[in-house]
Amino acid sequence: MFVPRPMTVLPVGIILLFLGQASVDAEVFTALCDMEYLVHMEKDLVDSLDRYIQQEEDKLNRIKTFQSRIREVSQMAMEEPTRHLHHPVNAYLLVKRFTRDWPLLEAWIQEDTAEDFLYNMTKVKESFPSDEDYIGAGKALVRLQDTYDLSTQNIAKGKMGEIATATRPDTGFTKSPELLAEDCFELGRLAYVDQDYYHCALWMEESLARLQPDPMSDLTRDTILDYLAYASYQVWLGELGTQNNIERAYQATKELLKINPEHTRAVNNMKFFEKEMEKSQNLVTPQKEEVEDTTVRGEYKRDLARDYLPEREIYELLCQADQPEMFNITPSRGKHLKCRYFTNNNHPRLLLAPQRLEQVFDKPKMWIFHNILTDPEMEVIKKIAQPRLRRATIQNSITGELEHASYRISKSAWLQGWEHKVIRRVNQRVEDVTGLTMETAEELQVVNYGMGGHYEPHFDFARKEEKSAFDPSEGNRIATMLFYMSDVEAGGATVFPQVGARLIPEKGAGAFWYNLFRSGEGDMLTRHAACPVLVGSKWVSNKWIHERGQEFRRKCGLSPED
Repeated sequence: MFVPRPMTVLPVGIILLFLGQASVDAEVFTALCDMEYLVHMEKDLVDSLDRYIQQEEDKLNRIKTFQSRIREVSQMAMEEPTRHLHHPVNAYLLVKRFTRDWPLLEAWIQEDTAEDFLYNMTKVKESFPSDEDYIGAGKALVRLQDTYDLSTQNIAKGKMGEIATATRPDTGFTKSPELLAEDCFELGRLAYVDQDYYHCALWMEESLARLQPDPMSDLTRDTILDYLAYASYQVWLGELGTQNNIERAYQATKELLKINPEHTRAVNNMKFFEKEMEKSQNLVTPQKEEVEDTTVRGEYKRDLARDYLPEREIYELLCQADQPEMFNITPSRGKHLKCRYFTNNNHPRLLLAPQRLEQVFDKPKMWIFHNILTDPEMEVIKKIAQPRLRRATIQNSITGELEHASYRISKSAWLQGWEHKVIRRVNQRVEDVTGLTMETAEELQVVNYGMGGHYEPHFDFARKEEKSAFDPSEGNRIATMLFYMSDVEAGGATVFPQVGARLIPEKGAGAFWYNLFRSGEGDMLTRHAACPVLVGSKWVSNKWIHERGQEFRRKCGLSPED
């Protein structure tokens, strides 16, 4: 028997949470710097709403005062209407009320106090985020939930402090309000539309646990139970489905029928679930006392068997700052990881200002230049880049075309040396410390990560099988210099799943590694990823350095043989 899906309804979440800055195509969720403007816009709208409410309350108070006065006179007149009108003042006042007071009341009621508020709304509505932003924001929370192994309870309560403490114990932690039942329901429904029944079930459970009477919401318990039953059933059908899942579908359906006994689909599903539970492992249908407690949540397992990312588990463990034992660096390897002041063979500029260099990994070799960028330099770079930020793209390995991808959520801009002396200075500094020419290097790429912003494991160098991999006149990307231009409260580390290396964003620092061996072959151990930003805003910039022009330079700078 096929269990029908619940009817899909368009999302009706908290609209004002996602106000936008540019246009409906702005994709504001892909860069946090573009969302900062929303906070100010929302404040303006709230202030305008406050004025509207005050005007409505003032109008209502006038009407109430009118009502009170008229009722008092009317009650007195109704005691003896004829005798009441014998008095000329009473007769006069009655005529006055009908010719002056009642028309005035009509004018008050017709008074449009919402005009200013509606004008303000209309003025900014075109800048509201699109449905794509709403869906992207929801998926970002789900991504964070998985990557950092967060429970729906902790996310809903705003309790992510344990992750922040683990990743950056030296920073404060940004707080958030608790999610309402409707918020959790909307997240579950986004997962449902995406046929992601694992997350749908988790968030419907949370919505059910948080459901309280709310005059602003039309969400009902039976609606949640309808989705929960179907999602639990679908999880049960999966490879990691358990008896608990079909029992949870049965429990939810049973409670749904208590609320709405005429629910046709639930009636049919109930019979089906009972039969399936009896067949599964020869278990009989649970007795009443076993299924009555609907506060007990179902148990759901995440299925990674068909995940397109082979190193998903290790990648997420590294993002969580949970170093797998197989990657522990032995003392014999660790003794070579040192800090020093670096002048790159007594380079004239570095003799005057030696760099603080730390080797943080050995295979492949990775270095960190601490404080290689100054605060004023980073602010200039951000200021130039921010108006030009566009959603980051990837190159399709088959077609060679640039396209957006869900595994890279950020916005980027490209800055050239002629645009500002700070950019020229940074380019020169990269050449000084690496010994590699910038003649064939790419422009300075500046990136800001959005909600749950990330870039899943990838190579910086192009592989031979990729179409239009690189310009032969410039060669492949021989090396990467990655500048961290902000600290991040939680998450956002750069991880190397093949070797277990993990670099934490440190404002002003630059990470450097070679992508190619001296032979020109790519170093597969340099496959790396930008973990999702859990809390905070992550700014980076990078220089991708190409092969051509380095033939006699690489041996003069940092190299894998150092």
